[in-house]
Amino acid sequence: MELRQLAYFVAVAEEANFTRAAERVRISQSGVSAQIQQLERELGAALIDRSTRTAGLTAAGRAALEPARAALASAEAVRQAVGEVTGVIRGELTIGMIVGCTISPFFAALADFHQAHPGVAVTLREDNSDRLVDGIRAGSVDLALIGTADAAPAGLNTRTIVSERLVALVPPDHPLAHRRTVTLADLTAHPLICMPSGTGIRTVLDRACAAAGIRPAVTLQASAPDAIVDLAARGLGVAVLSESTAPGHRDRLTARLIDDVEAPALLALVWADAPNPALVKLVRQLRASFP
Repeated sequence: MELRQLAYFVAVAEEANFTRAAERVRISQSGVSAQIQQLERELGAALIDRSTRTAGLTAAGRAALEPARAALASAEAVRQAVGEVTGVIRGELTIGMIVGCTISPFFAALADFHQAHPGVAVTLREDNSDRLVDGIRAGSVDLALIGTADAAPAGLNTRTIVSERLVALVPPDHPLAHRRTVTLADLTAHPLICMPSGTGIRTVLDRACAAAGIRPAVTLQASAPDAIVDLAARGLGVAVLSESTAPGHRDRLTARLIDDVEAPALLALVWADAPNPALVKLVRQLRASFP
């Protein structure tokens, strides 16, 4: 039995999918499957139920999951203990970020951290905000840059780095472009282009509509802000974004603040408390980058 086999098993168990688990541990799907099969042969029992579309756990798999996590945590504790004595931090960090992230200081902080601590392997994972928060709570993500409508997801450490109200983006010849102010009722009289559910901007929009008793017609959605801008510029609907997530729109679109949606969309760093020196150092680096 090898630690890497346990790591692959835990990844499949947490992701419930061989493809996502392979992406997480950075080897091929066939490699993950082969190593788990070897582990199953050694244990004499199937751990993964392969009879359904999702990779669920068998009874033996459920029994093995917590001991496997404990073994991996013990191995990490050994690395940390040696690192504290030698002064060299080693290990792995999985960093999550929202799809289409364009926050340059975030990338610069990661680069500075990598230069200062080359013994720490950093993996970047793009996903929507809700799944990144779930990953932090499950332990598969160490820290994430998310979009959110809440100042602090329950039970997690949070540092807000951007707080902005929503704007409507339309071509110059659109009726809303000629209004000095735009209300939620004005906005939702038109087809909307927005981010998917599970993102901060969409959550702010959906909550505002629900509070006003309005059912918006979100006819198109995309995860990348520049895709939303491009769709709106082609006249396919009104884009709803926050100001800084609408790159390069000023030559093609007119931005109007949505006057009666006062709740801001937030970009925030989120992480859980963990006895991980690498995470502590990274958080310190990010705090310096976003004072």
